[in-house]
Amino acid sequence: MSPVHPERSRGATSLTELALLFLRLGTTAFGGPAAHVAMMQDEVVKRRRWMSEERFLDLVGATNLIPGPNSTELAIHIGFDRRRWAGLVVAGVSFIVPATLITALFGWAYVTFGTLPAVGWVLYGVKPVILAVVVQAIWALTPKAARDGWLRFLGAVAVVLSAVGVNELLVLFGAGFIAMIGRQPKGPAPKLAQIVPLAVPGVAVAAASQVTLSSLFLVFLKVGSVLFGSGYVLLAFLRADLVQRLGWLTEAQLIDAIAVGQITPGPVFTTATFIGYVLAGPGGALVATLGIFLPAFVFVALSGPLVPRIRRSAWAGAFLDGVNVASLALMAVVTFQLGAAALIDPWTLVLGFLSATMLVRFKTNSTWLVLGGAAAGGVLHLTGLAS
Repeated sequence: MSPVHPERSRGATSLTELALLFLRLGTTAFGGPAAHVAMMQDEVVKRRRWMSEERFLDLVGATNLIPGPNSTELAIHIGFDRRRWAGLVVAGVSFIVPATLITALFGWAYVTFGTLPAVGWVLYGVKPVILAVVVQAIWALTPKAARDGWLRFLGAVAVVLSAVGVNELLVLFGAGFIAMIGRQPKGPAPKLAQIVPLAVPGVAVAAASQVTLSSLFLVFLKVGSVLFGSGYVLLAFLRADLVQRLGWLTEAQLIDAIAVGQITPGPVFTTATFIGYVLAGPGGALVATLGIFLPAFVFVALSGPLVPRIRRSAWAGAFLDGVNVASLALMAVVTFQLGAAALIDPWTLVLGFLSATMLVRFKTNSTWLVLGGAAAGGVLHLTGLAS
């Protein structure tokens, strides 16, 4: 048996070490939150012995109790664990910055060359793959999120409400509170301090006919403040605000933005950087990125001391069950609605079906499938097989 290594003390970890590790992870962490968590576990538990497996799992669990991008929040938690407030900022910023710069570069290329046939045909092949990735995520999450009859019923109701246009925040938090009340868990009802970190109210965003930096910031601040679950739920929120309510993006542009978030490393939430650049140039990219990621730093800082009490509360657990199944419902509805923008001919149908099969049956890494979809789009264009 291999020897058990003691944890290194916090003082043994420098801010430079934190920065270099998370800069590298932010540059190479493809594959989504699950892959990011696995890479962090290998680095901070196995290689560097910064913490035990048990402590790492506690931090992973804590990220599921607050809104925002889970893998980014885990990086922030690790930084706080090693070097407190300075570590919190250094680890989080270092993980976000590489993906932000890469995504901003894609935004510049999209604005500059997006109408060129070559770029258009790359996205033509990527879009159906992205839909397949979302379908695979729904497939994987369903058994856990809708694990009993009560949660399946709530999920079905959430699908109907979302499909008829009920505000996504009402669907999410309504499901959470109904699940909490309907289950009537044993033990005392939670105090306000236990629920507030989970149900932070959204930031009001007034409808606007023109894009401004302040309105962009508020839109993405709201999303970063209330989005539970997978990064793919981002689709539902962005579609509701930017496509339906404000009219700043088309359905096709939203799919393109999510596609770019998939083919770049780091958090899927850097989709905000791409959208901000497309709508308002470099300044838009900056404020959108700040808006969507700022809540993650605040929630990690505020929720840390409360995590042990929240996790022990059966009431808070029931609330999260309802939120999670409603998140899955939003994903299902938006996937159906966006399918029309991606599946436009027999070739895109084939690409979507093959990608879904590879993901569900063979567990193929989504990064390779996205790159393969881009290549397929180019080949179909060059060979004249798709018109």
